[in-house]
This record gives sequence, C-alpha cells and structure tokens, in this order.
Amino acid sequence: MIRRAQEQDIDAVAELWLDTNLKAHDFIPARYWKANFEEVKAVLPQAELYIYRDEEGIQGFIGLSGDYIPGIFVRSGRQSQGVGRQLMDFAKGARGHLRLSVYQKNVRAVRFYLREGFAVQREGRDENTGEAEYEMVWKP
Repeated sequence: MIRRAQEQDIDAVAELWLDTNLKAHDFIPARYWKANFEEVKAVLPQAELYIYRDEEGIQGFIGLSGDYIPGIFVRSGRQSQGVGRQLMDFAKGARGHLRLSVYQKNVRAVRFYLREGFAVQREGRDENTGEAEYEMVWKP
C-alpha cells in the first residue's frame, strides 16, 4: 500500500535512506552519507514523501518536490520485486512530467529509470560529491 508518510514513519524512512545510499553508492565514502544523516532526518517531515508499506513494514519511499524526484529508495531485500515500479507509477499519476538526477555510476538505478521511460536530458556533476550524474526527464 502506498500512502503519505506520517510523523511516526520518519525514523524508519531515515534509516532506509541511509542504508540504501550506503549500498547503492559504494563509490562515495560512507562518511558522506553518515555525516548528512541527521540533517536529512530533520528535513524529512517537511518533505512530500510517499511510502510503500506492507505487513512487514516500510519497504520503500519516494520524495516529490513539484515535478522533481529528490529520491526513490527501496529496501535492498525488496528491490526488483515491483516496489520501485509501484512508487514510480504513483508519482507518474500525481504529476504531468517528472525530473530527477542520478549518479552515472549507479548503473542499476539508471537502467530502472530508462525502463520507466525516463530519458537523459543532460550530464552534470554533483557539487557535493564531485560525482558525474545524469539529469533525466519523463513525459507521458
């Protein structure tokens, strides 16, 4: 089930954010993610977040900021089981078009976005990490 995140979800969402970033972005030092954890946790309650929850708890979430997706995160044990696709379908249904940035080295995520109909609009560099990234767009 997908629903808007509530205050009691924030701790679990923040932990999922950290765990997923550490595993998906092993090309960025772990200290970067850990150093940003408290700041991210503090701003999560103000964000437009939607969680995918089942009987075992929160399995994933997506953030929306207008037509921009700041992040989509799926628990590592639930990846490639349709959770990300359901979250993305939810976002597509809520917005007329979508944008996002993804690290080029995160090949699994890039493939997911391409399968979901996103196209690379331009290449750039994340000023915080120095890593190359794609800006991708989806239009129906």
